[in-house]
Amino acid sequence: MKLTPVHCGYLPLVDSAPLIIAQELKFAAQEGLDLVLMQQPSWSALRDKLAFGHVEMAHMLSPMPLAMSLGLSGLQAQIDALMVLSVNGTVIGVSDALSDKMQATGWVNTFDDPRATAKAIFAANPTALRIGVPFPFSMHRMLLEYWLSHDPGFQADRVEIITIPPPQMANAVRDGQLDMFCVGEPWGSVAVQQNVAALVLPGAAIWAFAPEKILGARHDWVTENTKTSHAMIRAIYKATAWLDAPQNTPLAVEILARSQHLDLPDETIDPALGGRLVTRQGTAPIQTQRLLNFHSGAANFPWRSQASWITDKLTGWHDLDRTAALTTARRCFRSDMYRDALAPLGVDMPGASDKVEGAMAHPTAVASTKGQLILGPDLFFDGALSDFGPETTPQN
Repeated sequence: MKLTPVHCGYLPLVDSAPLIIAQELKFAAQEGLDLVLMQQPSWSALRDKLAFGHVEMAHMLSPMPLAMSLGLSGLQAQIDALMVLSVNGTVIGVSDALSDKMQATGWVNTFDDPRATAKAIFAANPTALRIGVPFPFSMHRMLLEYWLSHDPGFQADRVEIITIPPPQMANAVRDGQLDMFCVGEPWGSVAVQQNVAALVLPGAAIWAFAPEKILGARHDWVTENTKTSHAMIRAIYKATAWLDAPQNTPLAVEILARSQHLDLPDETIDPALGGRLVTRQGTAPIQTQRLLNFHSGAANFPWRSQASWITDKLTGWHDLDRTAALTTARRCFRSDMYRDALAPLGVDMPGASDKVEGAMAHPTAVASTKGQLILGPDLFFDGALSDFGPETTPQN
C-alpha cells in the first residue's frame, strides 16, 4: 500500500509522545500515512513553518492556533485544532536562591498549594520577578498570570515575562536571567537534575484539566485533505490510548530517549510519564496526580469551551472584540472533524462540544454516545466556573 506523506513539526518535549509513538509503532502507517516528524528549535520556528506550508501539521501549544487565526502571532493564518494531544504536563519552578528565600518565610514545598506558594514567592521577592515561558501565546503564560494575579501581593509592574525555548530554560536560570519558569517536561526535571532550580507546582494544581498541546493544521489544507486529516486523528488517538496503559511506559521512555527524538537519558523522561517528580536535588520523588494525561477522560476531545476560555484571555491581553474573537476561535477547535474521524472506531463521544469548565471536583459520568464516558476533575484552583454557553458555537 502506498503511504500518504504527512510532514509534522514538533518540539522535543515529553508531550510530543503521541506523534513519536504513532510513527515508531506504525499507528500512522496502519492508517495509510507516512508520518515524517520534523523537530523544530522553537515555537516561533514551528509557527512559521506551518503558516508558510513547509509542514502540513504541527504539535502546537493550545493557544497558538487561536492566536494565529486572530492575527496575533506572526503571519495571520486560519489554523484548525483537530484534537488535543495532551492535557497538563507543565511544571513551575524557581531558582534555588528564590526557593531558599521562600522557605525562610516559613513556606513548605508540598507541590500542591498554589495560594501558599504564590504568597511565599511575593514575600521572598519584593522587587521584580523574571519568569520564563516558552512562548507568549502559551498555556504556560495563561496559567501563570491567572494564578499569580489572584494573590494580594501581585503587581503587574513587578512581573516580567520572558520567552525562553524549553531546552534553554535551565541555562537561563543558571545564568541569572530568570527567577522562575513554567515549562513542559522534561525541561523542569532537567533544571532540577542540573541543581539550578526547585519545582514548586504542577500546572495541574492551577487548572486540573488544561489542554496543553494540540494537533494543528491550516484550515485550507484540512479542507482539501479531509481523508488524510481523519486518518491522522485516528493514528494519534490509537497512540494516546497506547500511552495511557502503564505497562507501556518503559517502552515509551526508551523510544522518546532515542537520539532522533528527545535525545535525553531515560531518567530525565521517566518522571513525567510515571508522574513521580523530584522537586529539588536530593529529595525523594513526589507522586503527582494528573501530571500529564494523553488519553483518559476524553483528553483528546477538542472542547470549544476550552477554546473559549483561552480566547477570553487573549481578548483581555489584546483588547479584541470579544464576540468576534470567540466566534473565530471556536471554529478553530474542530470537534466536528474529531467526531467524524473516530466514528469508524466506535469511540464514546460527549453529547455536546461545550461544557462548564471548572465544574467537576471528581470524576463525573456525563451524557455520551455509549453512556460510559467519565470526565473530570477539571477544577480551577480558585473554584471559578467558565461557562460561555453553546449559543455562540459556530457550525463548521
